[in-house]
Amino acid sequence: MNKKILEEKKKTVYAFMQDKNYRPMRIKDMAVFLAVDRDKRHELHEALDSLVEDGKISCNKHGRYRIAEPEIKTGIYRATSKGFGFVTVEGMEKDVYIAEHYTNQAFHEDKVEIQIIRPANGTRSAEGKILRILERGLTKLTGVFQKSRNFGFVIPDNQKFDCDIFVSKSKDLGAMTGHRVVIRLLDYGNDHKNPEGEVIEILGHVNDPQADILAIVRSHDIPEQFETDVMEEAGNKPDEVRTEEMESRMDLRNLSMVTIDGEDAKDLDDAVSLEFENGIYHLGVHIADVSHYVTEKSALDRSALERGTSVYLVDRVIPMLPHKLSNGICSLNQGENRLALSCLMDINEKGEIIGHTITESVICVDRRMSYTKVAAILDGDIKAQEEYRELVPMFFLMEQLSSILRGRRRKRGSLDFDFPESKIKLDAAGHVISVEAYERNRATDLIEDFMLAANETVAEDCYWQELPFLYRIHEEPDHEKLIQLSQIIAGMGYGIKTPGNGKSFHPKEIQKLLAKAADQPEEAFISRIALRSMRQARYSTECTGHFGLAATYYCHFTSPIRRYPDLQIHRIIKENLKGTLNGSRRDHYHAILDDVAQKTSMLERRAEEAERDTEKLKKAEYMNERIGQVFEGIVTSVTEWGMYVELPNTIEGLVHVNDMDDDFYRFDRGQMALCGAANGKRYSIGTRVSVKVSEVDLRLHSILFRLHEE
Repeated sequence: MNKKILEEKKKTVYAFMQDKNYRPMRIKDMAVFLAVDRDKRHELHEALDSLVEDGKISCNKHGRYRIAEPEIKTGIYRATSKGFGFVTVEGMEKDVYIAEHYTNQAFHEDKVEIQIIRPANGTRSAEGKILRILERGLTKLTGVFQKSRNFGFVIPDNQKFDCDIFVSKSKDLGAMTGHRVVIRLLDYGNDHKNPEGEVIEILGHVNDPQADILAIVRSHDIPEQFETDVMEEAGNKPDEVRTEEMESRMDLRNLSMVTIDGEDAKDLDDAVSLEFENGIYHLGVHIADVSHYVTEKSALDRSALERGTSVYLVDRVIPMLPHKLSNGICSLNQGENRLALSCLMDINEKGEIIGHTITESVICVDRRMSYTKVAAILDGDIKAQEEYRELVPMFFLMEQLSSILRGRRRKRGSLDFDFPESKIKLDAAGHVISVEAYERNRATDLIEDFMLAANETVAEDCYWQELPFLYRIHEEPDHEKLIQLSQIIAGMGYGIKTPGNGKSFHPKEIQKLLAKAADQPEEAFISRIALRSMRQARYSTECTGHFGLAATYYCHFTSPIRRYPDLQIHRIIKENLKGTLNGSRRDHYHAILDDVAQKTSMLERRAEEAERDTEKLKKAEYMNERIGQVFEGIVTSVTEWGMYVELPNTIEGLVHVNDMDDDFYRFDRGQMALCGAANGKRYSIGTRVSVKVSEVDLRLHSILFRLHEE
């Protein structure tokens, strides 16, 4: 039955079932009422099946058909720049697709009520339509102001807000054309009228690099300034540890210990110590006892929870705690007595943690080390070794233990996505001086290994004590995402064993894939698409394990200066150590921790998006000054609309298929390549190419290349 006839049949059947006298009936009874001949009943069956699939009717276990009850859900609308969007509904595995004509004038992040009009089927998402807007998500936006004689309007930076905002002359705050502004929405408009707003802050001119960064901060609603009561509370904290505060704590000041961080780090919240005797490594991970100074329900605590995390942008850090704490009494500064929560681990030569102690302590860091200095020592730099000669044996011992721990993790299936990070240098005015690949070194690896060991040890300890707790979890990849990954890599000669539905998937499968692609031209692409097939890690009160680390128990314990979940579990651990985690306190934590987990997971995403946006902005600014210049790069991804080329400095741009040479290029999905129809040229992942910077869109932070041939 062709599509046109099927649709006619469906209309007839649906109209029949909508009659007020209709009662649920079987297909054979319906055929009698509709006078359908026996040899045509398969058409009726096909029409009914299609209506069930569309969600318009339902069929019960007795085979009787009825008009489907509308399935009403509530969720958050996520718009796209193309007009359609998706609604995230709590409890639903996949987002609900909303076609452009069903958005009902909803904007990005609105809380909406939707009706499911087509249920999910296989790989296809459910489809819905927005019935009404329950709560507006975006109340403020950033954008560029354009002034007319009697009014103005703002072109939003957010591409998901796809219309200009009218601003009356009395509400423009004196903004002029080209000013980047923050606007408060007063009216969301309709089909015949633009939204209206008022300018509440002028950030600067569109060409001012500081204004661009501020716009990103404001657009993500990240608070920069601390409220007065928070600053007053921070100001009352001591500059030094008092003698009485050290009583009843384990005194570890005789241990040789160091901090190892980046050169410009100021909030030093972890120190490490290591000794070796009788075949046992005694590893100490000592974490700043921030909870001693940031007490529950205080102004500092309320502010820290609202921020969730420190935000590290290319030109600034927006801290979770005021500098008086983060750079002062809570920072493990060299030569200063500091309060800490220490995880002391005994590790055998196989990398097994055979014993541990978690305790409140007082410490004194011997030296403030940088990753660069420690790496130089390990690489045999004589000058660096002489400068820190008393610590050199410990650093080599650390590298030895790090290698053992890393090997043990790798053996159990832990994944290591080793993407080069970007290092962006700015001048005093905020203009980009350089963009380089920031490579990890031996020192960053060993600190990571020690922090992971502490995080796992603390999580397992608290799990078996059945404490109310916040775990860091990473769930197994979605089965359909794994199928998609398998299909993409198959044409490139790679494969993974995908489990059947309901069966578990081991991270070793991804690990083997990454190992096979190592040092191959397509390594970066394979790593990226494998990472995209993963779920996002998050915080949870349930200990369901960490897939990426192949860890049964995991938490975030090591960074309470910059992450609220770490601060939260420090309180729980300390109460448990003191014996005050009684029934009422356990009930209290059980009551609040689910909300803390959900909120801090969301705030972590916000910080990541802001960090990514500022990085993309600065890369676009950097390349905007280099239009016409030629660079060498490598093809990292191929699509039907073109290919993405990454330069050695981590900057990526698109070579659009329409901007390639005169030949017609066909996208070969199986081989992930663009093939010229006449010239025989073939561009695939890993192909090295010369490209010329052709265009940069600073608003979209996008970079376009053209192929350049000598």
